[in-house]
Amino acid sequence: MSVYTAIKGIANERKISVYKIERDLQLTNGVISHWDKSMPRADSLQSVADYLGVTSSFILNKARQKEGK
Repeated sequence: MSVYTAIKGIANERKISVYKIERDLQLTNGVISHWDKSMPRADSLQSVADYLGVTSSFILNKARQKEGK
């Protein structure tokens, strides 16, 4: 699973769209979807994690867990 997929899953559980996260955090439109193939900047990932009420480590671990399965 990618970082994007992990974030999308957490956001869906909280009934928040990825678009809303980007807009509320003033991130570039579509930047989170780019994390499907690349790693985000640490400050951007931390902002998203704070917004979702989780740690950046939680997001990264979630992304890693599914890759191995």
